[in-house]
Amino acid sequence: MKKNALTIAIAGLLLVIFALLLFTFQVRQSEVVVVSTFNKPTDTITNAGLFVKWPWPVQSLNRFDQRVQTFEDKFSEIPTGDKTMLLMSVYLGWKISDAKEFLPKFPGGSALAAQRQLEEIVRSAKSAVVGKHDLSDFVNSDAAQIKFNEIEKDILDAAQTELAKHNYGISIEFLGIKKLGLPESVTQSVFERMKAERTKYITEAQSQGEREASQIKSSAERTAADLINNAQAAAKRIEGEGNAEAAKTLAVFQQNPELAIFQLQLEALKTSLNQKSTLIFDERTPPFDLFKSLPASNSGFGK
Repeated sequence: MKKNALTIAIAGLLLVIFALLLFTFQVRQSEVVVVSTFNKPTDTITNAGLFVKWPWPVQSLNRFDQRVQTFEDKFSEIPTGDKTMLLMSVYLGWKISDAKEFLPKFPGGSALAAQRQLEEIVRSAKSAVVGKHDLSDFVNSDAAQIKFNEIEKDILDAAQTELAKHNYGISIEFLGIKKLGLPESVTQSVFERMKAERTKYITEAQSQGEREASQIKSSAERTAADLINNAQAAAKRIEGEGNAEAAKTLAVFQQNPELAIFQLQLEALKTSLNQKSTLIFDERTPPFDLFKSLPASNSGFGK
């Protein structure tokens, strides 16, 4: 009896396990599962956990990696807008955005087949966008003239538009220029063009510097001329004021010549006595004859 009970328990456990395997399935965090009923996609599960299903052939499962996948396309030649050959490759990251649409578009939901299709789309978008830009937008001695961000955005937009048009169930998460190069046949001509552009910039900078120097010089000359004119006007005004004062003094002296003579003698004495020195003079000689009119006690001279 004990053996029969044990056998029944084991059989029951195996039956439960078998039923779980038939009627349930697990979804991992990194994957998305498409449930097909009679080979027609009917449900998409993106959340991790344990779910119930009908066993095959009623329902079947297709599992896809929902993480971002990356690749780099081929380093190939593309003609630019000015008919110059450019070597270029891009890198991008993509993911399955709609697994239900993705499954029927590619045999067995093959990610490799999807990547090959994506490479064709990106190659076509890259050629179309590069053909609208001149080489100077990629290679330029002036960094401000390079348009990498604009070009990358245009390629991404063109590829996304094509994917949406065919409803592949794929989205591009990021795209950028990986490598740029020039064929050997055009390298020298590009260097010559860059040299010519640099020479042009130098010439323009020199011309601008000369114009600014000329403007500064003209401004300085105008300022100097204004200062000189103002100084000359001030000098004439002061000279006129001095002449006016002199005319007033001359009129007084003309009315009293003796006062004028006395004033001149005092100025002469003042000039002579400014120096610390001993004077020996004749009292009869002007302007020292003024001392004769001083009292002996005040003049300090004896007879």
